[in-house]
Amino acid sequence: MLSRLLTISRPVLWINTIGTTMMGLWLTGSLWNWNALLILIWVTFPFNLLIYGINDIFDQETDNINIRKGGFGGAKIDPKEVPWIAWGVALSNLPFLIYFAFAFPLDANIWMWAYSLTFLFYSAPPARFKGRPFLDSISNADYAFPLAFVPLALGFTPNWMAVFALMAWSLAKHTYDAIQDIEEDAFVEINTTAVYLGAKKSLVWVGFWWLVSTVLFAFVNIPLAMANAAYAGWLIWLIQKDDSGDNAKRVYKYSVAYPYVVGSVAGIQLVAAIVFGMLTR
Repeated sequence: MLSRLLTISRPVLWINTIGTTMMGLWLTGSLWNWNALLILIWVTFPFNLLIYGINDIFDQETDNINIRKGGFGGAKIDPKEVPWIAWGVALSNLPFLIYFAFAFPLDANIWMWAYSLTFLFYSAPPARFKGRPFLDSISNADYAFPLAFVPLALGFTPNWMAVFALMAWSLAKHTYDAIQDIEEDAFVEINTTAVYLGAKKSLVWVGFWWLVSTVLFAFVNIPLAMANAAYAGWLIWLIQKDDSGDNAKRVYKYSVAYPYVVGSVAGIQLVAAIVFGMLTR
């Protein structure tokens, strides 16, 4: 059962939560802080089970006709698995959130609960942001929230420009990744931004927000902004030249690599700045 829950949590995508958590820590000027350990543990298996377990529960209809599901792109679950997936989500997340309520300041907890509830209601009714054009993308800006709540939990002021830049980036990436599922989502009447706009117009929406993120990143770090612009432009070009669902599924692996590649540009610089005493707050 634990192995199955681990698969459902999609370990290949944990970088999206672990990476931003470590970035939030490094932006405080420290390579490590033991007070952040439980936050880091929380954003591995427990929180990713919340994101993807809840998603798999409420997306069974579309997942069953989606050829990319059943691998690293997401699990195909049996209806009999729903109760213990739900219990797994609750039992692995609530103890952390209860502890954080006593251990960290109120402002950090507000961001943590916003992080949790937005991901929960992305998939779950009654909100189910996934089926609401534009709200589905906007809700995914919460991938940036660790850049806010990690510093706040540790007693530091977040780098708000970095927070807003990553929010814009995450918003765009959600729609980009959803282009590959246009046919399946439309078939079961899930009206995502990608379904509503179609592939070509979705790329315009994506390009706008990745441009916004690049401009905001430039206020934080120029090499990071340049790397972001280059990778974003390449990803858009890959689908622009062939916007079929099959091609979008083929290039998804490059989208998965996006935070690894561009995040490394930021991470290496931050670590170097801390080690050589160049980062001040």
